[in-house]
Amino acid sequence: MLELKTLCSRDSRQPDICELGRNTGQRGYRHKQANAKAAERHGKKNKFAKLTDDIKQRIECDIQEDWSPEQITGRLEQEGVIKLHHETVYQFILKDKKAGGILYKHLRHQGKTYRKRYGSAHNRTGIPNRVGIEQRPEIANERGRVGDWEADTIIGKNHKGAIVTLDERKTKLRLAVPLPRKKAKAVKQGMIGLLRPLKMFVKTITYDNGKEFVKHEAVAKKLSCDSYFAAPYHSWERGQNENANGLLRQYFPKAMELNKVSKQEVVIAVDRLNSRPRKCLDYKTPYEAFKESTGVDARTVMGYAFMT
Repeated sequence: MLELKTLCSRDSRQPDICELGRNTGQRGYRHKQANAKAAERHGKKNKFAKLTDDIKQRIECDIQEDWSPEQITGRLEQEGVIKLHHETVYQFILKDKKAGGILYKHLRHQGKTYRKRYGSAHNRTGIPNRVGIEQRPEIANERGRVGDWEADTIIGKNHKGAIVTLDERKTKLRLAVPLPRKKAKAVKQGMIGLLRPLKMFVKTITYDNGKEFVKHEAVAKKLSCDSYFAAPYHSWERGQNENANGLLRQYFPKAMELNKVSKQEVVIAVDRLNSRPRKCLDYKTPYEAFKESTGVDARTVMGYAFMT
């Protein structure tokens, strides 16, 4: 025993005592035999299964709500359920697809190779005077006040038509307006039109990096607010807006062209979303939370009460 320890200390390539005991056969220790025995033991041992039936069911439900794998894993960790890497969810979806399932159809890119649209992640987005989300005030990050908004667009089938969406971070109030096409000028006018009635409650807007937002400075000037942009390919930094877009797709699915959608149709859908009680608001509705925080009835101010 002493001689073996001395040998191991002289040459780290020599097997240790435990390895010898586990892997020695009738003809002594042989490295190929040892490797085969180790592989056999690994195959037989009990493994911890992270994806229990309950977790799988939860993932399926979230995917069907058009949540991204990043959003799903982030929410699971936030709720203290389990910590997973988003690649685990992608692999779960891939396995479902191979088995004939359709979960993959809820992904934005459905497993296709991602094509960069706005240059590299090193600030070459084509957006003038872009300010990154890392410079956004901490009070906005913490949802400590009313007036910090997230913005994006959803696109119709065959790129026909679009809907501009805005979400207030603290009260979850959602605003939206349809556009005939996703052009920067139309997006600018749509956003100003939506937020002008609530201008005194607009302090920051955090955007996606789409080129339809290149006129963010004109929006900021008109509304007296500041503009920030999420990091490229970090949609979870505007998680509230992304989630709300998924909910809006219930009324305007991805297979639907949006160029003929009326303003009243969008208002009715948004009014329903703002009238739903939300757990994160202690089961108040966004309308109720906004009025409680500001004293303003957003439904009346926006004219939604007269259009629904």
